[in-house]
Amino acid sequence: MPSFDIVSEYDSHEASNAVDQANREIDTRFDFRGSNASFTLEKENILLESDNEFQLQQMLDILNNKLTKRGIDIACLEVNEAELRGQRARQNVTLREGIDQTTAKKIVKMVKDKKMKVQAAIQGEKVRISGKKRDDLQAVMAMLKDENLDIPLQFNNFRD
Repeated sequence: MPSFDIVSEYDSHEASNAVDQANREIDTRFDFRGSNASFTLEKENILLESDNEFQLQQMLDILNNKLTKRGIDIACLEVNEAELRGQRARQNVTLREGIDQTTAKKIVKMVKDKKMKVQAAIQGEKVRISGKKRDDLQAVMAMLKDENLDIPLQFNNFRD
């Protein structure tokens, strides 16, 4: 019976490369000369540090641009509020991975509401869709691509 998995993940190596490229761009930009602005990647957290809040906004734009060029969907970013500490400004950006329970239930409900001839099952941080025909599975993929969920979705582990 054909099946596939719906997941939300990013390539951590590409994220590391994007942060390195963003750091290099900050080193070469004229408007960041003399400031101690930097990006730091720790597991799934990216810490932006700068002299002021305006530079943090520019750094966030640079980071979004570099992540997009490296193939990481910026919908997986969770941007926290900027913190002002004395003469430094900090902002934490989290890269989200995995489908949480509420979103998984929402996906299963959407599939069942469309009354397609497929079964949806939540398996940890992914949702498995199985059905008798490949066309039904492709219809589910098309339907989910059109929906506006707040996380990026990938379809993998397609088995015939």
